[in-house]
Amino acid sequence: MAKLYEYNRIYGIVKRFVIFTFRQYYGEFVINGKENIPAGGPVIYTSNHTNALMDPLAIMSVVPPRTPVVYLARSDYFHNRWIRKLMLYFKILPAFRIREGIGNVDKNYEVFNRCLEVLLHNKPVGIMPEGSQGFTKQIRQLVKGTFRIAFAAQQTYGLQPGVKIVPIGIDLEDFEKFGKRIIINIGEPIEVADFMPDYQKNPAIGLNRLREKLRQDLIDLTLHIPSQRYYDTIETAAEVANESISRLFNVLNDTISRFKVKQKIASHLLDLENRRPDVVMQLEKTCNDYRRQLLKLHLPNWVFDQPNGISRLKMSGLVVALMITFPVFFPGLLVNMMPFFGPDLLIKLFKLHLPGGLSSLRFGLGILIFPLAYFIQAWLIYKKFELSIWQFLILLPLQFILGKFAFRWYQYFQRVGMMLRFKHLQRRSSEGFNQTVELHNEICRLVMSA
Repeated sequence: MAKLYEYNRIYGIVKRFVIFTFRQYYGEFVINGKENIPAGGPVIYTSNHTNALMDPLAIMSVVPPRTPVVYLARSDYFHNRWIRKLMLYFKILPAFRIREGIGNVDKNYEVFNRCLEVLLHNKPVGIMPEGSQGFTKQIRQLVKGTFRIAFAAQQTYGLQPGVKIVPIGIDLEDFEKFGKRIIINIGEPIEVADFMPDYQKNPAIGLNRLREKLRQDLIDLTLHIPSQRYYDTIETAAEVANESISRLFNVLNDTISRFKVKQKIASHLLDLENRRPDVVMQLEKTCNDYRRQLLKLHLPNWVFDQPNGISRLKMSGLVVALMITFPVFFPGLLVNMMPFFGPDLLIKLFKLHLPGGLSSLRFGLGILIFPLAYFIQAWLIYKKFELSIWQFLILLPLQFILGKFAFRWYQYFQRVGMMLRFKHLQRRSSEGFNQTVELHNEICRLVMSA
């Protein structure tokens, strides 16, 4: 019988398909630090955990294609017998929590030993060290299980380099929506051997030092906003002031550079929360007013980031481009209506629920609905118009290509609509619009002057 950590051809084919579709789920897929992925050996991949099954897939997407990763996931995903078999096939083991009863927690010893077996065969394990899923952008305290496994596996190597922990920060533009941005930030591997002298003297001290090191690395790789009172304020201010500060310091206009600016703004505001609470209180009121105004105007923040507004020439060019490409958009929409809207329809119809995992449900259903819909539609067209088998085979990927184009077209259509609305309100110079501009500028001023 094949071992859990062994690679097989069918698993490899399925993995490639899943990762390909996972990448398509996001409008912008950014990987930073891929050079930090170890070439081999016992590796524990760890990341922040905000999005159910999408976080393990993010890890899977950055490891070498022929490297199977054995994951730990919350045990309630395994209650259904068929889902349990599917999860085990995809090399996912259940992790039990205290709230599920002491008897169930004892089962973790078996899972612990299986993880050790994987690592001692120089294969990687994937663990979410926060222990449960969070719903905000912050790194919570890490549970001990990850580090117990790491030190147990490192015993084989003693003080020599062996087990490595790779921190991975995942930043999602939106926790639920399709077509948004994902950033996968890969940090430098942590050598568990560096913490073995402390662990041998006092296991608790060694474990806690390794835990703090990993937590700090994850904080450095993510947008970390641990404030309870001012979370929304800091998140809003970091988004609003990003463009102005980036222009001021001539920051490169790329996703990673702008993300780092946002991290620095958030860190600065967290420091201000302690040093200058009066400034943060004023910022809170301004951000609250700004968000309310955006809702009233039905405008997103990004349209206010243009320093000189949007040129008429650029606007005209975008409108003409949309009109010219509409004949491609429309058939793309028609052949993709079932896969585009099918997942949400099934979720509502059958009242499907996965805690914090709406995007995971959409992705899981989509990975079945998209190929099935494409095959059925291509088959019907093939039969109706008596096409050749080659035309049938061309139709299958053509539907996917048209679907991607249709979705991008719709995104640009929405952006152009927002820009036109912005221009209209700007020309009218209404009180609400002018107030929103002033609030936007006030947020930037407060962030930069404090």
